[in-house]
Amino acid sequence: MITVVGSINLDLIANVERLPDPGETVRSGGFATAPGGKGANQALAAARAGGEVRMIGAVGKDGFAAEALACLKEGKVQLSGVREAAAATGIALIFVDSRGENVIVVAPGANDTVLAGDLARANFEKGEVVLLQFEIPLATVEATLAAAAEAGSTSVLNTAPFRPEAAKLLAMADFVVANETEFDLYADALQLEGDGRQARMKAFADRTGRTVIVTLGKDGVIATTPDGELTVPALEITPVDTVGAGDTFCGYLGAGLAAGLPLEEALRRAAAAGSLACLKPGAQPAIPHAKEVDAALGEAAR
Repeated sequence: MITVVGSINLDLIANVERLPDPGETVRSGGFATAPGGKGANQALAAARAGGEVRMIGAVGKDGFAAEALACLKEGKVQLSGVREAAAATGIALIFVDSRGENVIVVAPGANDTVLAGDLARANFEKGEVVLLQFEIPLATVEATLAAAAEAGSTSVLNTAPFRPEAAKLLAMADFVVANETEFDLYADALQLEGDGRQARMKAFADRTGRTVIVTLGKDGVIATTPDGELTVPALEITPVDTVGAGDTFCGYLGAGLAAGLPLEEALRRAAAAGSLACLKPGAQPAIPHAKEVDAALGEAAR
């Protein structure tokens, strides 16, 4: 079982030739809506990877809620842990430029009402994988990490979006997943020693006994465990939209760990899935299914 405790959003996506400068207005070449939210994205990715997944979160009593949950329902993610809140369904305003780069503003809405009391419906178990991100209250993240540890579950903490006050929580997770910018910022906040990123990753692993994984976009992934370092490549692609690539990686990683894959193999599948997620617009619509990842890895091995 994979349990995701996290955010559920509806993404409002505008395509632009280039991202606007401060105070500038640019014309959009197209607009779309798509289900999103880091928690929901990771839940759907884990389900499309073949995992049994349940979601703990909240949506509003508004017209956005059904659309925000549509892909999760289609993906057979268990939603009994998702409740209706008085606040509006969370939204993300996303601008995507012609190179596939993006900027995002999140209005959390109902996600800010996901509290420790919601964990009463979780009942974590030994061997379960619990996925978390920082788009819900940090007190809830902390309570979830503690509950997962007490139950003997494996926790995977995605450190996005960067929140400096969350630095202390990284040591509570079994696996920490950050992109390169996030890791560098947390390394500063935690005063990790070392001259470069890999040295500071080792310092984190040595200090905490945990595994830290840093995603590097087209350059793949580095993982540092207390026992050593692993690197895996990304697929060679031309990105269309990078929204959701990191969430796809996390969901596939969680599914791989839940399936008992060795860490290197779980990372390789997750990295390939994250690459494939860049080939289509939107977050959840772009998440690949397991058979697509299998085919891409087979092609890359030739």
